[in-house]
Amino acid sequence: MELKDRNKSVLYEFVEAVNTQNWEKIDELVADDFIRHSYAAGEPKIASREQLKQFLRREFETFPDAQETIEDIVCEEDKVAVRHRLRGTQLGAMGSFPASGKVLCADYIAIYRLKKGKIIEAWAEWDNLHGLVQLGHYTSPA
Repeated sequence: MELKDRNKSVLYEFVEAVNTQNWEKIDELVADDFIRHSYAAGEPKIASREQLKQFLRREFETFPDAQETIEDIVCEEDKVAVRHRLRGTQLGAMGSFPASGKVLCADYIAIYRLKKGKIIEAWAEWDNLHGLVQLGHYTSPA
């Protein structure tokens, strides 16, 4: 199998592991010293696989039925670009925003860097304002 195909396969396995909350599979697919960069919500950088799993667990506390899909995937050497779609019902607090009971359907873009079959770094960005509007936490001024 070509490197590009292997790297894409890792991302499909990663999304499946996230959707099923298979933390042992995440251990196989993500490097210990994984780093995630994201500035959309002003959140701190994730600087380890364990911090990533904590982040994902908190996401499932907020959106217990959350499911991700890969809408587009492009690979070039050690980098894989993915347009993800996340869909879930907000049944838990999200920071200072209380549970709304509303469904969020949000696309986000992530670029992953892989080494020896493991995800070692990611850059993820999305439109937080659009998400807050969907969940009823923000109404744009008229």
